[in-house]
Amino acid sequence: MIRLQLLFATLFLSFNQAADLPQAVRLWPDGAPGSEARKDEAEKQEGSNVVNVHSPSITPFIPAKGNTGTAVIIAPGGGHSKLCLGHEGYALAEWFRDHGISAFVLKYRLAREKGSTYTIQDHAMADTRRAIRLIRSRAAEWGVRTDRLGIMGFSAGGELAAFAAMKNDPGKPDASDVIERQSSRPDFQALIYPGTSGLFSATKGMPPLFIACGYSDRQDIAEGMATLYLKYKAAGVKAELHIYSEAGHGFGYKPGTTTAAGRWPERFVEWLTDSKLLGADASKPAR
Repeated sequence: MIRLQLLFATLFLSFNQAADLPQAVRLWPDGAPGSEARKDEAEKQEGSNVVNVHSPSITPFIPAKGNTGTAVIIAPGGGHSKLCLGHEGYALAEWFRDHGISAFVLKYRLAREKGSTYTIQDHAMADTRRAIRLIRSRAAEWGVRTDRLGIMGFSAGGELAAFAAMKNDPGKPDASDVIERQSSRPDFQALIYPGTSGLFSATKGMPPLFIACGYSDRQDIAEGMATLYLKYKAAGVKAELHIYSEAGHGFGYKPGTTTAAGRWPERFVEWLTDSKLLGADASKPAR
């Protein structure tokens, strides 16, 4: 009986949360390339997770007041088989919004969901780069500075954030689609216990990097992030690394958490400020 009550409470919370969310914006109104035939297929909610994503989107959380002009795309994790929108999505976006930072929660196509025909590089990354371009194309509307737009990813989403920083382009000035005229380069990146660290590289001129992970995470993440930090230092790209001694994988962001790992968003904001990506001159008009 107690388990049944908890199940109903969880379902109620999930549906209630969905009803209170800002309106999502499709990355491609006419359907994402390769998914046009499935663009109107409904997503499926599994607790706080979402699957069956065929029309990738961003959900904007824009400060009602005190907008600093700094913005971050949040790519949730989930092993490319689901999107963990609870502790790696909406709650954090609300926290950023309440601190004057615009946040955009990205729903990307899932390459490892059962029966999926998508790939990480051809579809999930197309969604990620399109999200960056879309926000820049509507920067004035959302009060976003186009030179202060970054990307943050958790676990599988961290892979997308890292790849976006590694490979991007300035856009096509003559594209008929005005969104495609925008750059896909993030101005900063934040990798929160990302996977596939062995594929990450660092070269001069890449966006500055913030990293947070747990000491007890699997070896390729905990040690991989230390190695990645050294790669960035060797390349002359500013990076900041936090390895929390009492954390493992998936700590995300949960309101009210008082552990050191639970307060990593505060360290991230301090890093943005120190990096002059957030601060007194952030109130300049969007550009």
